[in-house]
Amino acid sequence: MKILVVCQYYYPEPFRISDICETLVEKGHDVTVLTGLPNYPEGQVLDGYRYGRKRNEVLNGVKVIRSFEIGRGNSKLKLFLNYLSFAVSGSVKAFFMNEKFDVVLVNQLSPVMMGIPAIVYKRRHKKKVLLYCLDLWPDSLAAGGIKESSMIYKFFMKLSKWIYNYADSIAVTSSMFKEYFRSTLGVYKKEIHHLPQYAEDLFTESIEVPKNDKFNFVFAGNIGDMQSVETIVKAANELREHTNITFHIVGDGSKLEECKLLSKQMELDNIIYYGRKPVSEMPYYYGLADAMLITLKNNKAISYTLPGKVQSYMAAGKPIIGAINGETSRVIRDANCGLCCAAEDYSELAKLLIQFCDNNEKEKMAENSYNYYIKNYSKDRFISVLEDTLTNLEG
Repeated sequence: MKILVVCQYYYPEPFRISDICETLVEKGHDVTVLTGLPNYPEGQVLDGYRYGRKRNEVLNGVKVIRSFEIGRGNSKLKLFLNYLSFAVSGSVKAFFMNEKFDVVLVNQLSPVMMGIPAIVYKRRHKKKVLLYCLDLWPDSLAAGGIKESSMIYKFFMKLSKWIYNYADSIAVTSSMFKEYFRSTLGVYKKEIHHLPQYAEDLFTESIEVPKNDKFNFVFAGNIGDMQSVETIVKAANELREHTNITFHIVGDGSKLEECKLLSKQMELDNIIYYGRKPVSEMPYYYGLADAMLITLKNNKAISYTLPGKVQSYMAAGKPIIGAINGETSRVIRDANCGLCCAAEDYSELAKLLIQFCDNNEKEKMAENSYNYYIKNYSKDRFISVLEDTLTNLEG
C-alpha cells in the first residue's frame, strides 16, 4: 500500500510512530509522513530544523514531509500556538499534496487537531482514514486543568466529535477508550479496534548490569503534569531512612525541574536524575532495575489510558509497581506482574515498595510480565492487525 501517515510528532522526537513507519516500509509498503518540526519535549525547535532546513527527508526508507510549527515552549499560550500552527500548516500542506495514497493513518496523540490535515486530504482525494487514538480529547484538556464548563472545553468537545466522526475507522490503545467514545463522544457507527501499543525490539534485549546491594527502582519516560512523578519523589521522602533503596528517574519534560527542586527541598539523596537518554541506551537503565515504576495523575480520563511504557517495561521482563488507576491498574493485576495502589497515593506507594523488597515472588512477577507482553502486546501482532485494518479500508 501507499500510506500517508499524519502525526505532529516524528523522529528525532521519542515516539513509537517512527518505528511503526519504518516497520511498514520493511513490510514492503510505501510510507510518507506529514509531520511538524521536532521540539518535544525540549519545547524549542531543534537547531537542525530551523529556518526552512530539513523540510523533506528520507529516514530509513520513510519519506518525511515537515510543515511549519511553533515550539511548545513552557506556557499554555505557547502550547496552544504549537497545536494550532501544525493544524493550520499541516492542512495547507495536505491540501496541495497531489500524490495519491491508498489510505491515511492518523497517529493521534495530543492534540486531537493533528487529525485535521488528514481530513483535508481525505476530502480532496476521497481516501479513507484510520485514526489511531492514543490520547482522549477533550478529556485530556480537563486533566490539564481546563474546566468542563468552560467555553474552551465545550469548543474542543465539538471539534473532537467532528474529527473522530470524520474518521472511517478508529483504533484505540486502551479497551476503556471504547466506552468513552460511545458514551461521551457519541461515536457509535465507527468500527473501534483495540490496538494496544508494543515495545521496540531493543527492550526485549537482556543487558546484564552489575548489581549493588540496594534495591533499584526506575521510572523511564516523559516527566510532565500527567505523569505525576512527584508522587515518586514524595514516596522517596517516606523511605529516606531505608538506605537500601534507590530511585532512578530517566527522562525529561515540563515537570523535571519541579521534581528536582522538590527533591532538593526535601534534602533527598536517594533519587538520581539522568535526564533524557536515547532509546538505544534505555536497556541499560531497565537492566539496572529490580522493578519499574509508573505513576499518573488521579483523573478519570487519564485512568482510561494505558501508557506505552507499560509495554516497554513488560517486554524487558520487569515487575511493575504503580500508583495508578483504571486500565493500567487492571493490566498489572491481570498479568500478576507487580503491585498497585491508587494514583497520587505516595504513602501507599512507599509501602508497596517495602512490600516488594520483602517479596519472594520477584522472579515470578518478572516472568509473568514478559509472558503477558508476548501474548498481548507483541510487535508482530500489532503490525499484523494494523496492516489488516488499513487493507480493509483501502478496499
